[in-house]
Amino acid sequence: MHQDKSINYLEFASKDLDKTKAFFHTVFNWIFTDYGPEYTAFKSTTMEGGFYAAEVSSTTATGACLVVFYAKSLLETQQAIVTAGGIISQEIFSFPGGFRFHFIDPTGNEFAVWSEQQA
Repeated sequence: MHQDKSINYLEFASKDLDKTKAFFHTVFNWIFTDYGPEYTAFKSTTMEGGFYAAEVSSTTATGACLVVFYAKSLLETQQAIVTAGGIISQEIFSFPGGFRFHFIDPTGNEFAVWSEQQA
């Protein structure tokens, strides 16, 4: 059941849908359904959304919203991101409530990961 006035679906640009699908499936175990050559939808355990083919990317430097993932282990998640082709754009740092780092996916979109513990 959908919750009234809650975020229900997120859409992101992707310069390469195949790279995007491979990356997010490998790192976050997302499941994808293609709807033609220019759109793919994803499901995770907590969210649904999609990626559309576009020659742009989303970063905080251009004013985009920052999507922040939660992970029990920052170091394991950071290594999985790098192994899958992501780039760490901001190393682990502390903030009130925990630690986080930022990364760029293989098609140029910026995301972050946080946890209560640095390790």
